[in-house]
Amino acid sequence: MGAWSLPQKIGKESAGSVKAASKKDSSADMKSSEEVSGTNTSSNPTERNKLLILGGSGFVGTHICKEALQQHLPVISLSRSGRPKLQESWTFDVRWVQGSLFEPDKWKHVLEETSAVISCVGGFGSNETMRKVNGDANIAAINAAYDSGVKRFLYISAFDFGLPSFVLRGYYEGKKAAEEALRIKFPYGGIILRPGFIHGDRQVGSIKVPLSLLGTPLETVLKHAKSVTQIPFIGPFFVPPVKVTTVAKAAVRAATDNAVPPGVLSVWGINRLGDS
Repeated sequence: MGAWSLPQKIGKESAGSVKAASKKDSSADMKSSEEVSGTNTSSNPTERNKLLILGGSGFVGTHICKEALQQHLPVISLSRSGRPKLQESWTFDVRWVQGSLFEPDKWKHVLEETSAVISCVGGFGSNETMRKVNGDANIAAINAAYDSGVKRFLYISAFDFGLPSFVLRGYYEGKKAAEEALRIKFPYGGIILRPGFIHGDRQVGSIKVPLSLLGTPLETVLKHAKSVTQIPFIGPFFVPPVKVTTVAKAAVRAATDNAVPPGVLSVWGINRLGDS
């Protein structure tokens, strides 16, 4: 696998064609056989022009889907829940697939249409659960994408604040295991984003939680204090929060543009790319 083997930008469809296709298939998508069982309903599965978002129905994932659509990219989302409860107009322009990353045989057909993958999959719980969700699930997806010939894979990891090893141990162990798998399988097309606290409007059921009420002032104060983060022990806690829209822009850009090299993007790298 050679470096920069993808086209400069993954295949695009006009906003009109995306909306036309979505209107044609929207009713089928709501209760489609694909969303229930993983059956391939695509008419041209060999055309690799789609952006696949893993965990696209979550907080970060929905913003990435919206950003990709704004860039006129054809988007597929794979998640355990499938289509989110949101009824916003943009949701009808996404192809929602329901499935588990631990059962790639039921959804790997979408990889045949995929140029690049973005994984937002992660979660909290017991150490065992966190290792499984943050690590094993993403590793399964990385392996499936590699086996299917996908050339570019972006993983949204997390900044390591240097907490004591017993705090969120499974969370960070899982993230690090997924990062290592990505480096091995995608040495020329693997990108890792390591944001700290991500803020923005988060939908929880019917309630919109404005995380920016806390995140925005902290980001404003801390984003110009990079040197402070080098102070031993306490420095990492001064890493600034980042807007979810900035993360989304950086993720879509890095996943689809070969001008962005493989490797790790820190909070400052995410801000530079997302604001450019």
